[in-house]
Amino acid sequence: MRDLFAIVREIVSGRRMIWELSRNDFRTRYAGSYLGIIWAFIQPVVTVFVYWFVFEKALNAASQSTKAGITVPYVLWLIAGLVPWFYFSEVVNSGTGCLIDYAYLVKKVVFRIEILPVVRIVSGMFVHLFFIAFMLVMYGIYHRLPGVFVLQLLYYSFAMMCMCVGIVYLTSSIAVFFRDIQQIINILLQIGVWFTPILWNVDALAMPDWFKVLVKLNPMYYIVSGYRESVIDQRGFWVHPELTLYFWGVTVILFLLGTHVFRRLQPHFADVL
Repeated sequence: MRDLFAIVREIVSGRRMIWELSRNDFRTRYAGSYLGIIWAFIQPVVTVFVYWFVFEKALNAASQSTKAGITVPYVLWLIAGLVPWFYFSEVVNSGTGCLIDYAYLVKKVVFRIEILPVVRIVSGMFVHLFFIAFMLVMYGIYHRLPGVFVLQLLYYSFAMMCMCVGIVYLTSSIAVFFRDIQQIINILLQIGVWFTPILWNVDALAMPDWFKVLVKLNPMYYIVSGYRESVIDQRGFWVHPELTLYFWGVTVILFLLGTHVFRRLQPHFADVL
């Protein structure tokens, strides 16, 4: 617990530096290309339309029915799941290598390296906010603009950020000593997009109950279904108290584990890098 409180204090006291580093990280990631940061938005947009074309047009995926019995075009159901997944996969992937990428700062004795994983978390939020807006535009085109429950996206985004912080603290500290973890994370994320599920509807398929329970144990299921319920079903997060408690329990465990491992390995970062 001491490791947790110590890192939380560092994050709070260094919030201004985190903001400045996050903005700089976002800009420099695409420096040198003609379109610059526009590439950060182009790739996910293209991915959405590729999935939409393959599943709805090529494979004739029908409109999807939600748990509340509301039927929506596949593209709207799809994008509500892809938007949080884009953020999660980008942040976990880039955050895993954050200490390696910022090795020159890690080696500085006076720099608070505890804030580096959070920099990638905040940096990824810039693109995420754009895609929330893009999603709402798509819903507007189909004349299905969500109501007041759309504000829950702020809650689910915050919840996802908290979970990502714990994961990135853990993976980034391990990556310093075991670089292969970056490739392992890439493979797990490729599997995760199917297991969450995002491209298929777990509630609409005839599957054993045990398999549905297994899928819902994935904490990203809570986030993805929360996004869909906010913009499609218009339901509050409080209607699933068990899932909510489970998600925050997993998030707290990930945060405690991530900060503990980070603190224990931190004295050796500069020597290895």
